[in-house]
Amino acid sequence: MSQDPKDSGIKTYVLRAGRMTEGQKKALSDLSPRHCISFSAEVLDPARIFTENKPLVLEIGFGMGQATWKIAVDRPEWNYLGVEVHAPGVGRLLMEIESRGIGNLKVIQHDAVEVLSSMIRDSSLAGFHIFYPDPWPKKRHHKRRLMRPALVELMARKLARGGYIYFVTDIEEYAQAAKEVLDGQSTLENEFPGYAERMPWRPETKFEAKAENRAAFELFYRKS
Repeated sequence: MSQDPKDSGIKTYVLRAGRMTEGQKKALSDLSPRHCISFSAEVLDPARIFTENKPLVLEIGFGMGQATWKIAVDRPEWNYLGVEVHAPGVGRLLMEIESRGIGNLKVIQHDAVEVLSSMIRDSSLAGFHIFYPDPWPKKRHHKRRLMRPALVELMARKLARGGYIYFVTDIEEYAQAAKEVLDGQSTLENEFPGYAERMPWRPETKFEAKAENRAAFELFYRKS
């Protein structure tokens, strides 16, 4: 069995000193009690944080949250949990949740590896969304990538039968590496012969809007 990723000491992110608007700061202070879940070593009970019992999808690293809230609005038959460490993005998403009255989306501002290891029950999630994670392009930094064997094994363990992992990047080398890791998980099956088609319900992210004419490489695997 692979090493538990939370015990490796390797972070998949770097906390950058991003500029926060006054609105984002106010959202963090005023809206967190309503829409955020505090990190805890105890297993999360979705029935206690969502008003309706629906399949739960977890997004790792939602950035500014544009695609996150749009998916939650457009697919109300699912509950969503967004995990992000960067405060500006959390504040921005909280503003959207509040202004649009979104009830099927909650946020955890914490390291996703620790959240998965401590708070998410095995075989409980309906899906993972991983859209444009940090590619860590330098070879010496590949160990920091999210899509590495120990972490993918952890994600697969948290998925319920039939649950999916939906991964998108604009770096083909990272997509190929991620595909190799996903192919190596015996419980996961590729829903496509190679790269996946873009899911019709996935909106354009803020990153995509800025990166004109850059191809997206998508992978969609399901737990058998």
